[in-house]
Amino acid sequence: MPTPLRHPSAVLCAAVLGALLLSVPAAHAESRTVQGGRLDWGVKSSFQSYVTGPIAKGSYSLTGGAATVGSSQFRFPSATGSYDGATGAFAASFAGGVHFVGHRKSDGSYQLDLTLSRPTVRISGATGTLYLDVTSKAKDTGTVTTSAQVPFASLALGGIDMKGGGTAVVLNNVPATLTAQGATSFAGYYSAGTALDPVSLAADVKPAARPTPTATRTPTATESPAKKAPSKGGAIADGAVDWGVRRTFREYVTGDIARGKWTLSDGARDGGALFRFPAGEGTYRKGELTASFDGAVRFTGEHGLDLRLSGVRVTVADGRGTLYADVSGDDLTGKKMPLVTFAAPDFAARDGLASVTEAPAKLTAEGARAFGGMYPKGTEMDPVSLAVALTDDATLPALPDLGSVADPTPSATPTPTRDATAEPVAGESADGGAPVLPLTLAAAGLLLAGAGTAVAVRRRRARPAADED
Repeated sequence: MPTPLRHPSAVLCAAVLGALLLSVPAAHAESRTVQGGRLDWGVKSSFQSYVTGPIAKGSYSLTGGAATVGSSQFRFPSATGSYDGATGAFAASFAGGVHFVGHRKSDGSYQLDLTLSRPTVRISGATGTLYLDVTSKAKDTGTVTTSAQVPFASLALGGIDMKGGGTAVVLNNVPATLTAQGATSFAGYYSAGTALDPVSLAADVKPAARPTPTATRTPTATESPAKKAPSKGGAIADGAVDWGVRRTFREYVTGDIARGKWTLSDGARDGGALFRFPAGEGTYRKGELTASFDGAVRFTGEHGLDLRLSGVRVTVADGRGTLYADVSGDDLTGKKMPLVTFAAPDFAARDGLASVTEAPAKLTAEGARAFGGMYPKGTEMDPVSLAVALTDDATLPALPDLGSVADPTPSATPTPTRDATAEPVAGESADGGAPVLPLTLAAAGLLLAGAGTAVAVRRRRARPAADED
């Protein structure tokens, strides 16, 4: 799986060319399809800290398959677009979004309300731009504006040669600067020219299509397309369960405390915000299911973190589901442990497929033991999505596509394009921190106090808080 990116402050602020992974020369390069991949970007790490800090007291939520990686990055999956190896022209859109809210008002609404989604990177020659769909609320008037594909940030490519004929385009830590249009759509929290978090991406490029002659045959009058009959005895034809365990747990694993990772094996797949356990086998009858799935995920890191979940099983009965797993960890080892329960009130088959999508899940008492007491019984975990095919031709839901490049290795390090000693631009604090908002003296004092608060590490190993969002 991809190695989590370190916090932006721990990497060079220079653009690092991630290679055009050259497998063949670009002799007759032409526009080719980009299909699969991901973009990693933290928007602006100090803005995240401000939103979730003691002044704004807000939060963020993810949509459309977006995920988190490391301590301050968002991962947007499923790249689609085109790449011309002869000219270096590149265009790719990614799925998912992030919704920030803060400064809650007495009526339950928020003064700060910003959604950034569907990031698109376009590169032509030496010019690169990050576009976004933006819905924002003006901080002064409260007017809500929705704009599609705003040229939000300019990307400093700094001598990167985008030409090539390989099977992937990879860019690492490209400096990004807020544009005038981006500043407007950012609801005025930052001015044009503000440095944003660097952008990294990896996108698969399909080889140029080569037409091949195909023979076709027209069905006779007595023939009709074959249809698959339901399996006998209630046996399912295929199935998959998607579960991310818990977002804040994943952030803890790859963040600055545990500095760890997760490893998938035995057929499990990484969808960014969730893990897919495939190859379901079992029985389904009248809304009730008993099934097992392939795949395992192992979380490892510092402070003794080592937890493996495998042998995933799911049962559904009377509108209620339970997810089980074999657990192996430093705190507990057990077989067929019920980890979470979820609601499945309408698990009826339609067109050969029975499914539950993003069902809210709660930790069981056994699940609390499996996590070594990190979270108490009843803690909300990541939602569970479940689908079982009852016929051979039923199609399971698609998994977000992170692409094939697991750990892009940069091939060059261009000269930094930003002066590390440059003065901050207007609209940004002297340390590149929180957006400028009117603050009372008391609030400002609280902000300064919060900035100096140290992280306390409890128990035998550092653990994420049970009440994190």
